Amino acid sequence: MDEGSVRKRKDMFNGGPAPVPTSNMSASHSKPAEEDVKATVLQKEVGLLSGICLIVGTMIGSGIFVSPKAVLLETGAVGPCLCVWAACGVLATLGALCYAELGTMITKSGGEYVYLMEAYGSVTAYLYSWSTIMVLQPSAFAIIALSFAEYTSTPFYPGCTPPIVVTKCLAVVCIFLIVSVNCLSVKLASYVQNFFTAAKLLIILVIIVAGIVLLAQGNTENLSNPFEGASTSFGSIGLAFYNGLWAYDGWNQLNFITEELKNPNRNLPLAIIIGIPLVTLCYVLVNIAYFSAMTPTELLQSSAVAVTFGDRVLYPLSWVVPVFVVFSTFGAANGTCFTAGRLTYVAGREGHMVKILSYISLKRLTPSPALIFNGILAIFYIIPADINTLINYFNINTLINYFSFAQWGFYGLTALALIVMRFTRKELKRPVKCPMPIAVLVVIVSCYLVLAPIIDKPELEYLYCTVFILSGLLLYFPFVHRRFSWTRRVMRPITMYLQLLMEVVPPENNK
Repeated sequence: MDEGSVRKRKDMFNGGPAPVPTSNMSASHSKPAEEDVKATVLQKEVGLLSGICLIVGTMIGSGIFVSPKAVLLETGAVGPCLCVWAACGVLATLGALCYAELGTMITKSGGEYVYLMEAYGSVTAYLYSWSTIMVLQPSAFAIIALSFAEYTSTPFYPGCTPPIVVTKCLAVVCIFLIVSVNCLSVKLASYVQNFFTAAKLLIILVIIVAGIVLLAQGNTENLSNPFEGASTSFGSIGLAFYNGLWAYDGWNQLNFITEELKNPNRNLPLAIIIGIPLVTLCYVLVNIAYFSAMTPTELLQSSAVAVTFGDRVLYPLSWVVPVFVVFSTFGAANGTCFTAGRLTYVAGREGHMVKILSYISLKRLTPSPALIFNGILAIFYIIPADINTLINYFNINTLINYFSFAQWGFYGLTALALIVMRFTRKELKRPVKCPMPIAVLVVIVSCYLVLAPIIDKPELEYLYCTVFILSGLLLYFPFVHRRFSWTRRVMRPITMYLQLLMEVVPPENNK
């Protein structure tokens, strides 16, 4: 490599200007040269269809197929169970309408992070990014990957549970594949998301049609007295909503990639209006289909509700259900990885994470350091724990109850941010304007979802969750607020080495 090439390579890796074509170049080479100097920023490659598929594909994971019984367990009857599923869909839609205004008003990627930054300042945004990047998103990624691994390996071990090592290795392979796809190309990741979203909608359609046939044949006894034995506990209803809203989680995913969305003023609200009601309809109809084939007791006793439904109704084609559950979990994991990487990327760009996480691939124009970091954390959560402990305890008790406690606290703060900025940031343009009563209602419901389970059944884990979130302040003040010079001296050679290793550069200011 000659001296000029070395200098050019160094300039590009240090965020310097792209090389200008020399005067002795022929005219035939001018067009490729213009293409080479395309800004090194994340490109707008996500259209309306991909946006809808991202919302639908991330919301519909394995929950509706494997364990929809948690809502029934807390409500105690079929009628309230279906009402909670429908109400969760309405609440997710109302929350997403608030996010539609925020996303079209502040057209930055990062979701809640950038809205909390604009409304309340750096500290609140940092606490959100700290808890979400370090725990909430990678642990959710790990759980979905483990569900994928469990359903993939089960057919090879008939009559027994797959070995823990096999399941963990498959989960790691799943994470590696998904991170690799997302690092290679935004378009490829979108195509993968579109395909697996279509697959999961297909199996949902099959279950719904089978349920309609059963109801037409007179299997309506489970729906004849739907409110008998219903629970009226204040805390139980809150926990039922936690479990239902866990299945709806992902309604805000498109706000994490606003900078990559084509025509966000049109496509963001349109994708929300189409995607979330579609998921709500699917969830309610799938649950009705389950009750057409199983009693509430049988549904509560089933370890995988959709598989039990398939064995009873779709035999001899019942094998298609676990296959499509595998597709569904893989698609949900892909969507989770796609958006989690953007939050990490934006936090690094704002100085709340190490700077290397805000760099993008020079060749692929993807935030590969952020994606790889998120994948490493997800693998870290997979390795130490026993699979049954992680799925049965960590998923159900922590990643639903305690995850929802933290997440809905931030959702409420974000909806409140919309109200606050109506008065403090009047100069901002609002292509989409959410009615104020909807934002107020979302704030009130968020407060209920945060406080109701604590009041009804106080547990130390809620305190641990709060302490962990606030512990981010121990890192914020020395490393973000004060910015000690020795940290820069330590990180500079590490950043340069990782730049050369991964071929990444700082994003250009493309205002």
